[in-house]
Amino acid sequence: MRLAYVCADPGVPVFGRKGCSVHVQEVIRALRRQGVTVELFATRFDGEAPRELESVPTHALPAAPKGDPGVRERASVAANATLAEMLDHEGPFDAVYERYSLWSEAGMGHARSANICGLLEVNAPLVEEQKQRRSLVDESSAEATAGRIFEAASGLLAVSREVAEYLVRSGVQRDRILVTPNGVDGDRFANPVQPARERRPDQFTIGFVGTLKPWHGLDHLLDAMDRLYRDDPTVRLLIVGDGPLRESLQDDLLSRGAGLAAAAEFVGSVAHDEIPAWLTSMDAVVAPYPDLPGFYFSPLKLFEYMASGRPVVASRIGQVAEIIEDGVNGILTTPGDAASLAEALRRLRVDRSLGERVGRAAQQEISDNHSWDAVVERLLGWGMNRPSRRHPTPLKGAS
Repeated sequence: MRLAYVCADPGVPVFGRKGCSVHVQEVIRALRRQGVTVELFATRFDGEAPRELESVPTHALPAAPKGDPGVRERASVAANATLAEMLDHEGPFDAVYERYSLWSEAGMGHARSANICGLLEVNAPLVEEQKQRRSLVDESSAEATAGRIFEAASGLLAVSREVAEYLVRSGVQRDRILVTPNGVDGDRFANPVQPARERRPDQFTIGFVGTLKPWHGLDHLLDAMDRLYRDDPTVRLLIVGDGPLRESLQDDLLSRGAGLAAAAEFVGSVAHDEIPAWLTSMDAVVAPYPDLPGFYFSPLKLFEYMASGRPVVASRIGQVAEIIEDGVNGILTTPGDAASLAEALRRLRVDRSLGERVGRAAQQEISDNHSWDAVVERLLGWGMNRPSRRHPTPLKGAS
């Protein structure tokens, strides 16, 4: 099978370090392990291809201009013509797999007009997300574009039940949607590696991995850390990742006392292949999401945490609460409740056997159900047997 993988989102550097970048890379790796020949069409690369992907042919789409949001939106719409020409020129393909982005419709349009399978991976309700977190000038056009993209796809891959419900509200029939949570390369995270920081038996290190942004609940993590440190100054906090909240979080810790600030380390951004060593440096790992309405995420960190065998403490919310069984393969806490988070971490500090037990169960859950190979095998088996959405009139931007 020859497949075109399309990622036209300028916010996704396909060879970068962001979670969305890792997602693209892992899906392509898994596709190739299934024997699929992949060509990558992307707006943003951010460096050289990681190992195992160096032989993937790549095609650069027009870069989105910085500055005025309206100009940026119009340029993204115009880029459809370039993508359509590229797909025609590099084809024929047996399928198009696209990571849904706000204005890109030529990928699904090409699949529809060529009468081949078009699989659209939907990670978020992008129109709503763009309005709330960034800037959206032409909302009506964005909604109309989304409708055309959803209609053109042979099948839509929703990363969570909440995303699937968003698609249904947008008019997509349920039988055209497959809920397919994210996965992890379990071997990469489960195999023993040297810790990036020494784990001392007289200390208890709490770890977080991810981008430092508001929806990750890091303010609640600091509150919980403060509670723990007052009773037990041997606790440590290790934060791996970077983002806009880093300076304010560090200032917050310092305002609570020099001792607490010294007990925390901000590592900054690291390459994805270094994450296992940092997880090995932690005694417990956290996903302290606040009480977010409409929580639609399928957090990569959750699957990587579990694959590493670290005991996971996470908020009882959305897909997190579907994957984690409290007290069995992790510990669930009340979203946004620092006291609940601190108590769960205190339990793991006192009872190391509990952490070992839930960590082993988490690894088994990943091995059984959440490898990238299993995810991709499932979506291919479902998607490639679906009829194309052939239409006699090509969509805008498609040939």
